[in-house]
Amino acid sequence: MRKKMKLNIVKCSECGKQYPCPGEDIFIVDEAHLCPGCFFGDASPIEIYPIGYVSAVQERGDSESTDQKNLAVSEIELLPSQKRFMYKLEEEEALTIVYYLHKSGPIRSRFRRKLDGKEVGVFASHTPHRPSPIGIQDVCLMQIEGTTLTVEGLDAFLGTPVLDIKSGGHGKS
Repeated sequence: MRKKMKLNIVKCSECGKQYPCPGEDIFIVDEAHLCPGCFFGDASPIEIYPIGYVSAVQERGDSESTDQKNLAVSEIELLPSQKRFMYKLEEEEALTIVYYLHKSGPIRSRFRRKLDGKEVGVFASHTPHRPSPIGIQDVCLMQIEGTTLTVEGLDAFLGTPVLDIKSGGHGKS
């Protein structure tokens, strides 16, 4: 005998429309539930595919240091189909990595920034909890082995989808 899965109903805080949960996307902003129409208007979602994933993350540096940012060393495993786009990539020292913030959570429109305690909005911060959860980070390319890139300075979790790689990031000074 199959168990029936109970769906919760979530109501949009602005228009009152009800949505099954789990089901269609409901966004949580300032602890209120918003439907896609109220949050994004008439904009349509964009379909995008990852080119690879963060396959390893290792913290590096002295955690007691206050004068130097601790930089993580990460590995990015590109999909085999991406090998053709890696021509002369090993000649680059600095890259910009574009990635999907797949573990972001509810959004707060205003909060105190960890950096300096200043009250700011999402667009004046580096929070991963954003309306469009995309991260962009300048990194230093350390090594390439096959389709695996070892980079320094990527602030991403294991399993993070990588959307694009561009040359010319600032990297380390």
